[in-house]
Amino acid sequence: QVQLVESGGRLVQAGGSLRLSCAASGRLFSTYAMGWFRQAPGKEREFAAAINWSGGGASYADSVKGRFTISRDNAKNTVYLQMNSLKPDDTAVYYCAADRNLRSLVATKENDYNYWGQGTQVTVSS
Repeated sequence: QVQLVESGGRLVQAGGSLRLSCAASGRLFSTYAMGWFRQAPGKEREFAAAINWSGGGASYADSVKGRFTISRDNAKNTVYLQMNSLKPDDTAVYYCAADRNLRSLVATKENDYNYWGQGTQVTVSS
């Protein structure tokens, strides 16, 4: 079992930056692919970014590509989401998730992830 705890969400002005962190418990973190998903008010949860176990491969939703960067530090059991050039449309609860399955490509679907955090609120004001 893996426990995930997100942090770093807050209110920020459009054009600003934030870095979200997700701290994981357990010894197997370095074997899991990790993802960030987000859910805006009144909308379904959607994929934002994912990174493979080593950090050598990543995938991004088109809506965040070029603005967000996912990274990980396996020594600290932590995955990060650096968010730049934030827009009001980025307002959402951001969730961290872990995929324990070995895949050739990182997963981008919710159902592929086995463990979820409670989320952290990001609000971007115009």
